[in-house]
Amino acid sequence: MTVRDGWRAGSGDPPAAVELAFRREWAAVLATLIRHVGDFQLAEDAVQDAFAAALATWPRDGVPANPGAWLTVAARRRAIDRLRRKQAYCRAKERYQVYLNEQPAAAQESHSHGDDISRSDLRNFLHRRLNVLPRHQREALELAFFAGMSHREIASVTRAPLGTVKTRLELGLQKLTQSLRPLRHKI
Repeated sequence: MTVRDGWRAGSGDPPAAVELAFRREWAAVLATLIRHVGDFQLAEDAVQDAFAAALATWPRDGVPANPGAWLTVAARRRAIDRLRRKQAYCRAKERYQVYLNEQPAAAQESHSHGDDISRSDLRNFLHRRLNVLPRHQREALELAFFAGMSHREIASVTRAPLGTVKTRLELGLQKLTQSLRPLRHKI
C-alpha cells in the first residue's frame, strides 16, 4: 500500500476517498473535460456520473492509486457515451420525422395491382389494429414496423431503457396477434 499526498491506494474508506476526491479533484476534472468536449453542461453531467461510478466501483475494487486520473477517464467516457446517445437520438428522430411526413402520401395511395393489398392498405390496417394497444406499446410497434427502427433506436427516441422497449414490443406483438385471431377464423 502506498501513500501519496494523503491518498491510500487500494484500501481505506471508499466513500471517504470519494468525498476527498470531490474536494481535491472536482475542479481539475471538470476543467479538463470542458477543454475536451467544449460544453460546460455536458462536462458537468459527465463528472457527476464519474463520481457516482466511483461510489459504486471503489468499494468493490478499491481506491485507485490516482483518483483524479481515474475520475478524468471515467468522466471522459461518460461524456462520449452521452454524445453518442445524443447523436443516435437525433438520427432516430430524423427517421421518425421522415416516417411521419410520409403518412399522408401513403394514406392516399390507391390499389395498383387489382386484388393485391397495397402497402398503404396494409399500413392503414395495422394502424387501426394498433389503436387497441396501450400508448407505449403502440408507439414502440409503430417505430419498429413503419419507421424500421431497431430496439436501440426506439429506446433512444422514447428515452426508455432497452429492456423496457423489448418488453413493450413483445407484449404489443402478443396483443396484436390475439386481436388478429378472430379475423383468421372469418376468412
